[in-house]
Amino acid sequence: MSLTEVQSPYPDYDFAPHWFEHEGVRQHYLDEGAGAPVLMLHGNPSWSYMWRHLVRELRTDHRCVVPDHIGMGLSDRPRDASRARTGADRLAELERLMEHLVTERGLPDRGWTLVGHDWGGIIGTAWARRHPEWLSRVVMLNSAAFPVPPGHRLPWYLRLIRGGGRPPAWFVHRTNAFALAASHLGVTSPLPAPVRRAYVAPYRGEHRRPAILRFIQDIPLTPADPAWPLVDVGPVEAPEMTALPMLLCWGGRDPVFGHRFLAEWVRRFPHAEAHLFPHAGHFVQEDAREEVIARVREFLGGEPGGGASERDGQERDDPGGGAPERDGPERDGPERGAPESRAPETRAPESPDPESPLESPDPERQS
Repeated sequence: MSLTEVQSPYPDYDFAPHWFEHEGVRQHYLDEGAGAPVLMLHGNPSWSYMWRHLVRELRTDHRCVVPDHIGMGLSDRPRDASRARTGADRLAELERLMEHLVTERGLPDRGWTLVGHDWGGIIGTAWARRHPEWLSRVVMLNSAAFPVPPGHRLPWYLRLIRGGGRPPAWFVHRTNAFALAASHLGVTSPLPAPVRRAYVAPYRGEHRRPAILRFIQDIPLTPADPAWPLVDVGPVEAPEMTALPMLLCWGGRDPVFGHRFLAEWVRRFPHAEAHLFPHAGHFVQEDAREEVIARVREFLGGEPGGGASERDGQERDDPGGGAPERDGPERDGPERGAPESRAPETRAPESPDPESPLESPDPERQS
């Protein structure tokens, strides 16, 4: 089964669908623009929708390829739900898609920019380590590509879902609460209601969300975990990887990928250009949209194409009618959402308490 039709209107998601079949299961992806190729990979529980503004900005002079992982977004839901897809399966699916793009769609096997977020960073970097010659640069938003840094602990709700047995797994699979909670708690400035609905729309219906649960269960923490090979790369990256220009755009209020992850990226890639957006959350590309797009555009070279200024059809929900208020007392420094450049040797403080509980979703929740 598949979500073959784009359930319009998704705000600012006016892209033509493309499909690639993996053994009878169709994968949806975007292929927008012309120029140097850019691969954008989403995580869990999101989909290609999260990259809409970056695609609209870059497609003026880049070719943007943006897949939905199998079982997510507009891609097919495999009929055999009992077969649990692992990180290794996701990597193999990306390998096949990239081969298809080169052999059948005329894209090059050189000069790619990889953009990753969350699981997209893990899967994308694992692919990049196999094919560094394909890449010209890397952009990473809140993500990982290595074992969990010392001192970091998963938030309690991820620990519960990942290892708490059947009741929490049943709850995530039976309801859409996890995707709804992410659409609320993954940002620090509330998203407009139509955008929140777009984020969770592909997962309305129990049969549409097995992949959400499986991604959580597959978080690699120990060598016994199936996805461990994707992050088990040793303490030092290969020279062909560290030689790649890298841009890091980081939301400082992410309870999952805290500052220890950013510090580990910088340690492994000491020449990376790192920007911390201290008031942005997990979906940094939403909370600090214009700033992130400007940093990416500058990193790729060229002038903005104008897409970054387009809004979601309405302003963000802000009871004050203006910029979101700061948490805590006012202090001198950048405006909320403004980036802070950070030299590689600078150590940022740990993010706010990652153990803060998930809030209950609002009445908008649908199962």
